[in-house]
Amino acid sequence: MEEGGQLRSIRKRPSREKSKGTQRLGEILIELMDGKVSPRQARFGPVVEFWGELLPVELACHCRITGLLGGELKVAVDSPSYMHELRLCSAELLEELRRRCPRARIERIKIVAG
Repeated sequence: MEEGGQLRSIRKRPSREKSKGTQRLGEILIELMDGKVSPRQARFGPVVEFWGELLPVELACHCRITGLLGGELKVAVDSPSYMHELRLCSAELLEELRRRCPRARIERIKIVAG
């Protein structure tokens, strides 16, 4: 099809009508928060809170939780020596997090450089 023909065919297409079920952006955000963010925050928030309480201050300064997905708590550590120290206490941390945060369903802690 030539260029002029393409333009004519585009102009002939019916314009999209406004949906009768339109929603305000605020309503959509509330639905998103209630449906997706709030439940995740309810699971993830206590983990972050207790993580800070469980770790010694010196170690906590070098570790940060980067995610919780599929039962895996992912923790980034900024130094190999602190990574080793965290690995040494990870079994105890896992046990305590499971006890304090059962809704999070943490199965393992993955320690990564970061």
